[in-house]
Amino acid sequence: MNQPNHDRRGEDEALLARIQRGDRSALEQLYRRNAEWMTARLQTRCADIDTVDIAVQDTFLAVWKKPSAYRGDGAVAAWLWGIAVRRLIDQLRKSPPIPVAPDSITAGAVTFEDTVMNSGAHGELPSALAKLTPDLQAVMLATAIDGLTTKETARLLNIPQGTVKTRLMRARAQLQEILT
Repeated sequence: MNQPNHDRRGEDEALLARIQRGDRSALEQLYRRNAEWMTARLQTRCADIDTVDIAVQDTFLAVWKKPSAYRGDGAVAAWLWGIAVRRLIDQLRKSPPIPVAPDSITAGAVTFEDTVMNSGAHGELPSALAKLTPDLQAVMLATAIDGLTTKETARLLNIPQGTVKTRLMRARAQLQEILT
């Protein structure tokens, strides 16, 4: 999985500037640079590849329609990830979520998320998470698995920080109820 690093930030920003001028080849380049890692990460949140593919395509469509939405206050990849997560949530709202089997995650290196989902102590966690609504799942994954703060999660999901805290509280209560 080729997730972008910091030295690519300037190149991605240059591609966005070209996209703003209507350069389709720049969009294609940005897609090639980011679609693979984005798809792999989204698949850890949704097992339905068609849903993930739609979310990825919608992400780059959003970039094409409004590249000026990138404000330059972070990595382009982080901005893209925020759009992708919101597009995945939009897709999941249209249909019931499909739980991800921990052994189906094949993103390459073992991540903290893989370890948590595959550990014996948390054996019921994946099925419990799958029972949450997509909004609650997104907040739990962003905070508990990705390790983001509520402020970062609010920015990622484009919702108020208070909403993140409320959803996190609801998700924890529901998980506790499901797991006991």
